[in-house]
Amino acid sequence: MKSDDPEKQLAAALGRIASGIFVLTLKRDRVETGMLASWVQQCSFHPPQISVAINRERPLATMLDRHIPFTLNVLENDQTDMLAHFGRGFPLEDDAFVGLEVERGGPGGPVLSEALAVLECRVVERFPAGDHDMFLAQIVAGRLLGDGQPMVHHRKNGMHY
Repeated sequence: MKSDDPEKQLAAALGRIASGIFVLTLKRDRVETGMLASWVQQCSFHPPQISVAINRERPLATMLDRHIPFTLNVLENDQTDMLAHFGRGFPLEDDAFVGLEVERGGPGGPVLSEALAVLECRVVERFPAGDHDMFLAQIVAGRLLGDGQPMVHHRKNGMHY
């Protein structure tokens, strides 16, 4: 639906930028948590790196800083159960992985056993980016866990999730 309002036009145009849907997991000290992340993009071949934008109000953002490892779980296109599970977010004291099969023991956060692929990452830098923080992370390991297609997200309005 077209609008003459420039703000609505901008929001609609921004919403057409496609993004993947991921679950970013993190373990630090005794806290294990995870969150949905959609603003993720590969940004370097050598060394392999990604950028991740996270709203700085998210509890998980307080745990990420330079040199901190995390795990990026790539969701398959039909894993809507993970959207429901991680979409609401978790306070740091809650167990984000209740009822889920996970692999533990790596340097980052838990690996979702049903994920399509997994990337083990380490934060290289953190930058302010408007109402979010941008994390530059080096990929230290990765593997495929399935053969499907990754989940892709299109928003109707680029001014909110």
